[in-house]
Order: sequence, then structure tokens, then C-alpha cells
Amino acid sequence: MKLHEFKTLLEGNRDKAFRLQLPDASAVPISFHITEVALMHKTFIDCGGTLRENKSCQLQAWVGPDDDHRIASGKMADILALAAPFLSDEELPLEIEYEQSSISQFAVESALVGETAVTFQLANKHTACLAPELCLMPSSSAIPVSSCGCGPSGCC
Repeated sequence: MKLHEFKTLLEGNRDKAFRLQLPDASAVPISFHITEVALMHKTFIDCGGTLRENKSCQLQAWVGPDDDHRIASGKMADILALAAPFLSDEELPLEIEYEQSSISQFAVESALVGETAVTFQLANKHTACLAPELCLMPSSSAIPVSSCGCGPSGCC
């Protein structure tokens, strides 16, 4: 989901609760807080030697000792409005960072708008080879080590 879609859903449902559903269909406890709104910018070189950049808006969800805490969609919209000076790109993909047994990052896949809540459904993120033409070729194809400076298969 893009930032502009997320903001539109929040604004259109200001009085409804803001909820998060994990990929296994369990819910983040309703007492969660959003402790960070971040512009994430990652610059990297893939295993094929190509320089790449990724940008996203990441919200950190945290469950603290305040069991009575609740956040409405309107309050979440107001929090995002405070971040507008550095979140000027409305096409940024939206991610949620949440800690269960370890810290995980989830893509926001979709939303369900109910009578009392807007529930954002999270999806697992996955790693992938970004240079499959170099790394995923059959082993009989000899790729020069110099093609990316890594191992004999041409992949790091």
C-alpha cells in the first residue's frame, strides 16, 4: 500500500479504531503505540554490481505496559500530518516494524474497513536476488568472476 492510500483510509474513517493484522491472521494487541514515523532510505549495491535505492515510510508499532491505550484512525492521520515535511512523496510504500520474538518489517498489503475499525493487513517481506541473470544461471554456464567481483558463480 502506498502512503497516499493509507492516509486516505485514515482520513475517511477518523472516528474508527486503527488496527493491525499480522500475516498469520493474529492481531497486534489493540493497546499498541506508534512510536516512530520514519522515511527509510537504503542505498546499496546488489550482487550483480548495480547501485540501487529503496525508499519507504515505516511506522514502528510497540506494545507497552499501557493496556488501556487505543489509537483512532484520525489520531494516526494527525501523526502522519506532523511527518509531512519529510514524507513529501505520497507514492512511498508503507511498512510496519513490529517486534514479536524478533523485530520484523511488514508490508501493508490491504485494509478492511468495518463498522468500528480500519484494520490494515500486513504481509511478510521476502529477500530476493536482484541479479538473477548472473546468479541463477545453470552451473554449466561459466560467468567470469570479474562480472561482479564475487565468487566463481558470479554471485556474492
